[in-house]
Amino acid sequence: MTNRSTRRTVLLATGASALLAGCSNYGDSNNSSASSPSAAAPSGQELAATSDIPVGGGKVFKEQKVVVTQPTKDEFKAFSAICTHLGCTVNSVSGGTINCPCHGSKYSIENAAVEAGPAPRPLPAKKITVEGNSIRLA
Repeated sequence: MTNRSTRRTVLLATGASALLAGCSNYGDSNNSSASSPSAAAPSGQELAATSDIPVGGGKVFKEQKVVVTQPTKDEFKAFSAICTHLGCTVNSVSGGTINCPCHGSKYSIENAAVEAGPAPRPLPAKKITVEGNSIRLA
């Protein structure tokens, strides 16, 4: 008796492969470096002018893997831009939340608390300094 692949087993194998690929960290070709020291943005690096961060909103700095928000006038906060669900990079700030495109997680611009899952925990805080109109990584 020979083992022949049936159409059903080929379709099941193909579907399983596609499902597993869909659970990968798409959109982040170098996620493996996210936890390495060399991936961290250098201390003192200027990120933006204060005027670049809208009140009640924020801006994602993908290269530095950080998101800066301004929940209220002249109050600036910074958080990791790496989603705590599967490591995708958040891509927008709108409606009072920091948003991940991969599976819909949303975080508060105030404290990065999870407002919508599947993220299991808040985004870690990052240290910044505001000097004059310049926002820098601390």
